[in-house]
Amino acid sequence: MTQPITFVVLSTGLDNFKDIRKALSAEGRVQLLAGGNDPDQLYEEIVRLKPNAAIIALGPNPETAVNFIQRLNKECPKTAIISAAADASPDLILRSLRAGAREFLRIPISVDELRTVLDRISDYCNAQVETPKKKGRMVAVFSSKGGCGTSFIATNLAACVANRSILIDLNLQAGDLPLFLGVDPKYSIADVVEKRARLDDALINTLVTPYSSQLSLLAAPKSADSADEIEPQHVFEVLQRLRESFDYVVLDPQHTFDSITLAALDQSDEIVLVLTLDIPAIRSTQRALEIFDRLGYPRKKIRIVVNRWSKQIDLDLRQVEKFLGEPVVGFVPSDYQTAVNSINLGTPLVQSDPTSKIALEIRRIAQTLSAGVLPLEDPKPRRAFWSTFLKRQPAEPKFELKASMEKA
Repeated sequence: MTQPITFVVLSTGLDNFKDIRKALSAEGRVQLLAGGNDPDQLYEEIVRLKPNAAIIALGPNPETAVNFIQRLNKECPKTAIISAAADASPDLILRSLRAGAREFLRIPISVDELRTVLDRISDYCNAQVETPKKKGRMVAVFSSKGGCGTSFIATNLAACVANRSILIDLNLQAGDLPLFLGVDPKYSIADVVEKRARLDDALINTLVTPYSSQLSLLAAPKSADSADEIEPQHVFEVLQRLRESFDYVVLDPQHTFDSITLAALDQSDEIVLVLTLDIPAIRSTQRALEIFDRLGYPRKKIRIVVNRWSKQIDLDLRQVEKFLGEPVVGFVPSDYQTAVNSINLGTPLVQSDPTSKIALEIRRIAQTLSAGVLPLEDPKPRRAFWSTFLKRQPAEPKFELKASMEKA
């Protein structure tokens, strides 16, 4: 292998762990990722880090270690297992091998024995090399201020996609995306998280809720207790796996920068940042952009979309863009009755009323996201001034908007 062989170590005794770590550190082709004495914690690390190999010290309670080897062999088959002990009987060594260990190391570890084992592990890892798995495109539809219509836009963007797509409700405490699709999910993301270590396409298909042949929904948990048990790392792992099964993944996160939302935003190829043209929403969008900058997100990852746009809004959109430092790529028209009708029907508007102005604009935004480029021309005409508000300010527009925002 040209890449280092990655290891995790389970040892209930500190002396054994130090001996194993010392032996591994002397080998230039080895990288130790994690170690500990708690099998459950180490299992989570193995699922997350996907090491090439795990050394399991049999220790004073060999039964626990053998059971752990059996669990790893079943649920993490690509991780080669090596059992190790300072004084193990032939029967115990045989039991560890039968449980799934590929090799055995005697502690203290000899250099020659370790090198022989590493050669075999390297050959095993090379045999495990597969064609790189596909990685579906992931888009998060986000606003740090509630009431901007992110769920509506996320649902309709997902329904626009011609390829196999999934809509994921990450508003874990109060998600209501099933209403937008008129479905009654049997399972939720809590069930997927619980079974994340053995997710395959067949299991995924049983846990998601189909809306059409192209679109599925992964709903939020129905109970708050289930949501409380979901950790950011769980969400990260699940999203990684779902990207391998679907061509397009659309996320509807919470309106906060909590750790689960950040786990989703970190992975997203693009973030559709939604706002309405009122001062609280514009100020919230500016703060979100500042947080994205601190998180190191490139601005090309952000796509700003105005929802409920109307010609009657007396607002200079160029001024808003200057204030935010980003162009607006889409303007979803304001048509309350049309939007509400589609929600009440449980059918995305792009399907129930595909010729409506809202549907046409959302489809145009979806095409922009698919192409990964900004539109060449402004999609809507722009008004010159805030006739009812900013005209009363004496300074030039850029400073007028800033002053207005500070007062809000």
